[in-house]
Order: sequence, then C-alpha cells, then structure tokens
Amino acid sequence: MAEVNAEESWRASDRAARPSTAVGPAAGADGQRGNKWWTLTAVCLGTAMLLLDITIVNVALPDIQKALNSSFADLQWIVDAYALTLAAFLLTAGSLADMYGRRRLYLLGLAIFTCASVLCGFAVSTLMLQVSRAAQGVGGAIMFSVSLALLADAFRGKDRGVAFGVWGAVTGLAVAIGPLLGGLLTTGISWRWIFFVNAPIGVAALVIAIMKVSESREPRARRPDWSGFVIFTLALASLIYALIESNQKSFGNSLVLSCFAAAAVLLVAFVIVEYRGSHPMFDLALFRLPTFSGGAIAAFGLSASIFSMLLYLVLYLQDILGYSALGTGVRLMVISAGILVTATIAGRVSSIVPVRLLVGPGLIIVGISLLLMRGLTGTSSWTHLIPGMILGGLGVGIVNPPLASTAVGVVEPQRAGMASGINSTFRQVGIATGIALLGSLFANKVRSDVLARVSAVPGLSGRSGQIAGGIQTGQIAHVIGQLPASVRPTVGFITRSAFTTGLDHILLVAAVIALVSGVVSLAAIRTRDFAHQQGPTPPAG
Repeated sequence: MAEVNAEESWRASDRAARPSTAVGPAAGADGQRGNKWWTLTAVCLGTAMLLLDITIVNVALPDIQKALNSSFADLQWIVDAYALTLAAFLLTAGSLADMYGRRRLYLLGLAIFTCASVLCGFAVSTLMLQVSRAAQGVGGAIMFSVSLALLADAFRGKDRGVAFGVWGAVTGLAVAIGPLLGGLLTTGISWRWIFFVNAPIGVAALVIAIMKVSESREPRARRPDWSGFVIFTLALASLIYALIESNQKSFGNSLVLSCFAAAAVLLVAFVIVEYRGSHPMFDLALFRLPTFSGGAIAAFGLSASIFSMLLYLVLYLQDILGYSALGTGVRLMVISAGILVTATIAGRVSSIVPVRLLVGPGLIIVGISLLLMRGLTGTSSWTHLIPGMILGGLGVGIVNPPLASTAVGVVEPQRAGMASGINSTFRQVGIATGIALLGSLFANKVRSDVLARVSAVPGLSGRSGQIAGGIQTGQIAHVIGQLPASVRPTVGFITRSAFTTGLDHILLVAAVIALVSGVVSLAAIRTRDFAHQQGPTPPAG
C-alpha cells in the first residue's frame, strides 16, 4: 500500500518547483503557470486512481482466483507484479520527467495506467492479468513520481498549502475506501469492474492534463541511472521469484537457491555501481544519516508487516469464513477507520512531539496488534480479529504522517526529491517482499499441517495433497464436495484449522517485523538531525 502524506509531498516537491522552466502557457503575475486548480484536479484524479487500485484489488482476489483458476502463487504475483514495477521505476521516472517534461511524463503514465487497467479487466488468464498489473505499476510509478512536482510548480504561497491539503485528503480517502469500493464492485457487478472503473477516471484526467496543465522541466536535470535501474530491478525480481517459488518447491530447491544467490550478488553489484556512479539512482550517502536510515527501515517494516497481511486476512474472511467481497470490504473498514482517526491527530502533533516518539511506538503498536490477531482456531469467527484490527489501524495512523518527515526533513531541499523517492521505494519493496515471504511461510505451514491432520483420518491419507492444494487454490469447497459424505465435516474442520494455523504463524512473523522495525527506528531517528533541515516550514497537516 503506497501511503503518502501532504507534508512529505510539500517538501519533496519544493526543490522541483523553484528551478523549473515553464513550457506552454505564460506565467501569470504571481508566477503561477497554466490553470493551477485544473492541475490540482488532474493530479488528484490520477493519484486517487493509483492509490485506490492498490487497496481495491485485495478483496477481489478470491473471485479472481476462482474465475481464472489461479494458484496461491499466482495471487501473490498479481499483487507483487504491481509493487515490483512501481518500486523499480519510481526514481528513474522522476529523472526522465525532469529531463523531458513533467506534464509529458504524467500524460504517458496516465495513458499506460489506464490502458493497463482495461487490459486487467479483460484478462482471460492469470498470466495476462499479471503482465497487465506490471504495466499498471510502470504507469503508476511515472504518475506518482511526477504528480507532486506538478503541484509544486503550479502553486505558490498560501495556495500551495491549500493544494497539498486537498491532495492529502483525496489520497487518504482513496486508500480508506478502497476495500469497501472493491467489495461493492466485485459483489454487485464483477471483479473485472475494479479495473474498468479506472477507464473513465483516467480519460478525464488525460483530457484535463492535455488542455489545462502547463509543461515544466528541470534545467539541470540529471540523466537516469540506467545501470542502477537494471541491476536493482533484476535483484528485486530474483528475490521475489525465489520467495514465491519456495512455497511451490522448497527453500532448499536448486532453482530457489540460485535465485537467492543471484539476488544477493546483484544487490552487492548495485551498491558498488551506486557508490561509484556520478549520478546514482540511490544516493548512498543519505544512509549515513541515522534518521534517514531509520525512516527507510520503518517504511519497509510497515509495508512488510500489516499491509502485507491484508492479502491473507482477505483470503481467511472469504475462503474460510465464507464472506462475500462486500462483506470482507466492510470488515476491513475497521482498519481504515483506525487509520483515519489517528492520522489527523498525528499529523498535527508531529510538529511538537519528537518524530521518533511517534514512528517507533506506532510500529510497536502495529506489532502488538498483529499479536492480538493470533489465537485463531477452526471455530473462530471474524470478531476475534477486531481488537487487533482496531489497534493496527491506530498504529498505522500514528506512524504515517511523521514517517514522511524522516524521509525529507533531514536533507537539504535539493536532495528532497530523491529522499522522498527512496522512502517510497522502500515501501513498495516492503510490500513485494512481505507478501512473498509471508505467503511462502503460510503455504508451507498449511501444507505440513494438512498432511499431519489428514494422515490421522482413516481412508484419507492419499487425499492429503489434493486437500492441501484445494486450500491454496481457493477450491476447497469443491474438493470437499468430491469426498465421501461421512468425512466431509471432518475435512472441513481440518482445512479451517490448517488455514488458521498458517495464518497464526505468519501473524507472528509479521509482528516480529513490525516490532523490530519499531525498535530500530526508535533508536535510529534523532531529533537533532531535523535541526539541520533547510528551507521554509511546510504547511500544517
């Protein structure tokens, strides 16, 4: 889930705005170019579509699984293909926009994202959907990297604070209503409409951007770091592939081990290339600042823990408890409500409370919330999750607003864009690796639990693999229906118990990730680092 914040946006884009060269409509007396309010509309439409698509997909995955006969690994790739390309292209897209024009790149991103969304809706196979989702990630990366600079270039003075306040509210609302809207569309019409709904929004944003948004670019733009981009993409892809394939094979499989080794070698190569490069994609010097490193770890930990768990909570609510996509979306609003409650408060108090006392404890609260969700059994209902979901939402809301300032509040304005981009990249890498890792651990735990339980039931020892496969493909009801009537209740209880055992297992792992990230960020983030930040104070909120 790509969480964003108005404070981070203001700081990160301030650098981009001031030295820009306008191309197109003449600048007005106040230095603003084009139609600023139409620019805000176009950017809000595109960003809302981008963020909505991140959360809206989760509740539709069980329906997609049944419609396309997808495996458990296929579902992981549907989510990770998007996160992987978004993470890989984010910084490179920003560099290209500075060189060739932000409006031009924003239009390109909108067009790619909208067309890819339509292809997702028409997908006739899992592979087609995965490839289309990857294309969405490319378009999303371009839009996300450019939208903030477009706003900063169009607005000046007090209006800039208003613009970012509106933008922040729209993005927060898009993230919050995603599960509910996804449930409504999936249950009321079809899962395909969670993608088709992007078409009219994307077309409207394109028309507005073409007619009303002026062009701007960075006169001293750096050329993209293509070698760093290629190596980073291959390293991340190898790591995700190894993690996902390990649940189909094993961690000791030669192909899996080879991919892990390739990922390690490529990551080392990436560090060397970035260290020696004149215009690196990742400025490694930023990581010498403990506060910046602490913020990156916090961003990764938040995404790799509770946000990655959303996929498996959705599968539990729909595949095991039998709720519809709409019913699932309504229940996930418990988390969204918690985020909305504390995010507003945290955004305001972050100017008087040290950031480390919000980010660190907030992540620890998230870790505790995941521990509270544990203890599920074959007879549990969804209400068991409510205390943990409420606490988790509150923790996320506490972390997100101040976390934004750790990315850009400790660097000079001219490096704020890269700092913000790196923080956003760590969020997406957290999602991609978190889903892959938790999914692999979950699948292996469920399989071993089913094999152990089924072997104890007379006459079913030969069906253990089929039953375990049914759980992973979401076809367990169909598998149980093919069994003798006398054993169906027993197998039904076994599958529920095995699923909750696996869920319990990865809830613990996710909790450890959140707790460790919280402790590290609490220790690393230092108030004195913010005293050296340069530039004007950002607007409140």
